[in-house]
Parts: sequence; structure tokens; C-alpha cells
Amino acid sequence: MHDFHFFGGGWMMFFWWFLIIALIVIIVKAFFSSTKQNSNNESPLEILKRRYANGEIDKEEFEERKKELL
Repeated sequence: MHDFHFFGGGWMMFFWWFLIIALIVIIVKAFFSSTKQNSNNESPLEILKRRYANGEIDKEEFEERKKELL
């Protein structure tokens, strides 16, 4: 049968799997929260410039919104 000596056997195997999964979840959450913080630090003008550079808005709309912001 199975001895489960690799993880320490029996209930310890479940403990190690729980620990591994918990660490993966913590790392993923930390990565996504740091991504959100970086995007929240942009000023409205920087967001507008980025949207114009990405082609989401045209020059006319960019100029109108820029005037509203300044």
C-alpha cells in the first residue's frame, strides 16, 4: 500500500498540502493587490494620456477631456 513517507505520513500529508495551497493563495493575492495599487497611483491626466496612447479615445476627445481636467 501507500506509506506517505514523502510528506511525513498520515495527517501530516494533509497539513503540508494545506500549507502549500495557502502559500500559493497568499502569493497570488499579494501579486494582484500590488497591481491594483500601482494603477491607483495614476493621476487622471496620466490615465487620459494612456487611453489616448492605447487608441481608446481619439485626439478630439483627448483634447476635450484634457481641458476639463486642467
